[in-house]
Amino acid sequence: MPDLISRTAIRRTLVAISLSTLALVARAETETTATPAFEQCKQALGEKAVAAGVRESTVTSVMAGVVHLDRVIELDRRQPEFTTTFADYLNRRVNDARVGKGRELLAEHRKLLDRVTAETGVPAPYLAAFWGLETNYGSYFGKMQVPSALATLACDARRSSFFTEQWIAALRIIDEGAIPADQMEGSWAGAMGHVQFMPTVFLKHAVDADGDGRRDLWNSLPDAMMSAGRFLESMGWNGDYRWGREVLLPDNFDFSLADGRRLPLADWRKMGITDAFGNRLANEPIEAALIVPSGHQGPAFLVYSNFRVIMGWNRSEFYAIAVGHLADRIAGAGKLQNPPPEDQPALSRNQVLELQQALNDKGYPSGEPDGILGSNTRKAIRAYQKAEGLVADGFPSEQVLAALGVYSGS
Repeated sequence: MPDLISRTAIRRTLVAISLSTLALVARAETETTATPAFEQCKQALGEKAVAAGVRESTVTSVMAGVVHLDRVIELDRRQPEFTTTFADYLNRRVNDARVGKGRELLAEHRKLLDRVTAETGVPAPYLAAFWGLETNYGSYFGKMQVPSALATLACDARRSSFFTEQWIAALRIIDEGAIPADQMEGSWAGAMGHVQFMPTVFLKHAVDADGDGRRDLWNSLPDAMMSAGRFLESMGWNGDYRWGREVLLPDNFDFSLADGRRLPLADWRKMGITDAFGNRLANEPIEAALIVPSGHQGPAFLVYSNFRVIMGWNRSEFYAIAVGHLADRIAGAGKLQNPPPEDQPALSRNQVLELQQALNDKGYPSGEPDGILGSNTRKAIRAYQKAEGLVADGFPSEQVLAALGVYSGS
């Protein structure tokens, strides 16, 4: 009996600790700091919204519930300590569970998605892929009150102009009756609904596809999917072609060509590039760029104009590849023939800063060091590799890091 009582007491203590932890997390999400400066900024935001055509009654009603969200500023300031490797990024986002769910929902909503395809030219598997990556098929929209989140960011000096525009757009959405202010939830930065539209994108591209008189991206899947299709169509989606494809490169390939240049598909074909199964590329009159996100040891992709459209949604090559690959998998394709290596270094921001400074010091300009492994840094790496007789893939491999005196930590 004493042992039973002891175990019961321990369980009760653990439950109490868990509940206390959840309460602390919940408070951290909603903790506010009201300052005279923020109240003055709120007043100015309200005046700007009225000047932009939002009804004064709407502004007054929304402003009554707007508070400063400390958590939003914390998230805006947070910089990831380590860069994400392509393997980690892709494996987290394109996995068997997400592929299986995508295929299930593709079948369930085939009539709707085919309608969107007929009207916009965007194939159903791509619509499902965006839906899956943005909100895991509508399972999580974000829990931030969008008016408060956007007001918090608009009243912060770092990106005030951008978020002031988003704030006014959010109030216009409320003003048109799309959703009540207290139900407008989304990400900390204001992205909303099934497909995570920012308010300005909502105003330009959201549509009422179910005919109920409202553009509702939270509760109407027809509105959300048609809006996604319209957005992609507006950016130039070409329904005659796919996003790109995994390819195989010949031995001794010149990886310096993977620098973003776009060449006719016939030119890549003449270089000996084949599809992922060794078959000759199609003889189509289109241009393509070569991307090697993990360097020469990982998969290679030839990407077409639709890849740039995907990047108009999210300016990340990793994201665009994930959308394309997930769409392929949902449509029935298999996994990559050459999966990305999982043992590549995940560099910290400080290590990227060291890398950028080392490249600059050696005469390979990467721009002002900022700790972000962007196109300028990859260009500088590529130039350094070429000069040193290394494979010029622009990838910060262990070999490159060691040669430049940057410790990768692995």
